Amino acid sequence: MGISISALAWEQAAFIRKQLENIEQALHPSVTEDEELIRRALFAIRNKSVNLERYVPATTTLYASVQDVRLTHVTVNFRSGEINCDCPQEPWCRHKVSVILALFQYIDSVQDWAAKWRTKKSLNLHMLASTRTPENWLSMVNEVMAHLVPEGRLIEKHLLASTVDNIHGKLRKHLPFEREWQPIYNLFMEIAILNKLWQNVNFERGGNSFGTDYFEYFFDRRFEVIQNTIHELSGKSRLFATDPFFDALQVLVREFLLEKERYIGRRLNIYLLFWDTVFIEKRRAEEELAILQGYEQSEISEDVPLSTVFNLFHILLKDFDSLKQNLENIAPDQMNVYFGLAKFAHSRNDEIATDAILKAMLPLLNEYINGYLMPSQRQMYVRRIHQLYDNIPLSEHEEMMLYSAFGSYGVQPYSHYLLKEKRYGEWVALHQLYPSSISYLETCGLKEVIEEAPEMTLPLYHYYALEEVNQKSRMNYKQAVRIWKMMKSASKKCGKTNFWADYIQTVREQYKRLRALQEELEKGNLLV
Repeated sequence: MGISISALAWEQAAFIRKQLENIEQALHPSVTEDEELIRRALFAIRNKSVNLERYVPATTTLYASVQDVRLTHVTVNFRSGEINCDCPQEPWCRHKVSVILALFQYIDSVQDWAAKWRTKKSLNLHMLASTRTPENWLSMVNEVMAHLVPEGRLIEKHLLASTVDNIHGKLRKHLPFEREWQPIYNLFMEIAILNKLWQNVNFERGGNSFGTDYFEYFFDRRFEVIQNTIHELSGKSRLFATDPFFDALQVLVREFLLEKERYIGRRLNIYLLFWDTVFIEKRRAEEELAILQGYEQSEISEDVPLSTVFNLFHILLKDFDSLKQNLENIAPDQMNVYFGLAKFAHSRNDEIATDAILKAMLPLLNEYINGYLMPSQRQMYVRRIHQLYDNIPLSEHEEMMLYSAFGSYGVQPYSHYLLKEKRYGEWVALHQLYPSSISYLETCGLKEVIEEAPEMTLPLYHYYALEEVNQKSRMNYKQAVRIWKMMKSASKKCGKTNFWADYIQTVREQYKRLRALQEELEKGNLLV
């Protein structure tokens, strides 16, 4: 080996202690399986079943074997920090732990370490899970998270997903055996973990903080899991014994909305999701509204528009007078929340509420799109909000107000509106005001305009053909010829063959010095 085990252990003392910290984070004495894993690793040490076979200094790799039910091989690469075992258990198995402890015994007491690790056992998760109450389930979450995410510790962004998966892994071991209970257990744990985890998230930028996009991606993935779990839950009949758990979920979801900070849109989405599909009793909605009305704005997070949240229950309880009264005070910075409420009302096929909310939003759309949204967000927002407005009747004045607010981001929906109204001249003027490309024109209904009013398209073809010519390359000349062929077909369709002959002759004279263009014109049979 070239170096004694004792010397190697002292040389790699920092690495060994770091791995023990990782083991302490990953394994909890309150989890029966984890306690058994450590017990068997310690037994392997006492029974001298761990053999540190050889060390290769060139690669800083230690090769070891553990005599278990079968002989298992473990490699430790001190340089890369990788520990590999040929058993399938991940991330920590008893073989890896026993090898680390076998090294640790040369620099400190393994017995003292094990005793210190066991002192962290404050509750028995198996005993808590055996008595099924919301309080016990919350205690299970608190116990696991107190170990993996101690109070005051901010989670590194690259560890967030793995930390949450680890927490769920510990709690999943106590999943109820009965299928009827499994969806509500999973849903309860998702919300309880997310609720408690929020205080350990560093939302500030810089250093080891979360990038906004990264956290949004993480949250949206958890939201999808919650959606799928709720879908599974909604397909099962509810047991009378689950009522206390739904009551506890109602409290957790309310706390998540009212007491947490940041990402109010996503917090509200969670709240809406539960009240749309989980809490479906009218009695429960009336009780929740009464509870919310008992709050003062100073008692909740600053970003929660409490008066706006009331509208959710006005929709659920079909109190349209109160809804319309609240809509009189809508502000531009609340538009994202009202967009969610409009989607909520539409999902419930509530035409009255959907119409009221969207028309209240209409006068503020222009200010919101251009003043509150980043340019990169505007196109997608316009597309999504237009899908909602398509479901309600609008007067001509309201239609113009809507598309005026969209501006250049709403060219496509405005184009289809103009075609529906057969206002082909305005369609052409719109695309002259916001020039794009022939392919984009086709997505906006160019074929319909050619069919109904071909003469209207001639100025557009002329504009786009000259744009290609001005690029002064043969590829662009070929594209210009393709556009002129379309223009020739439109001219023939509207009976303006003489106009076309004069037009193409003028083009030929104007660009007679561009030999490549002249050749493409001849190949395209455009000259007369």
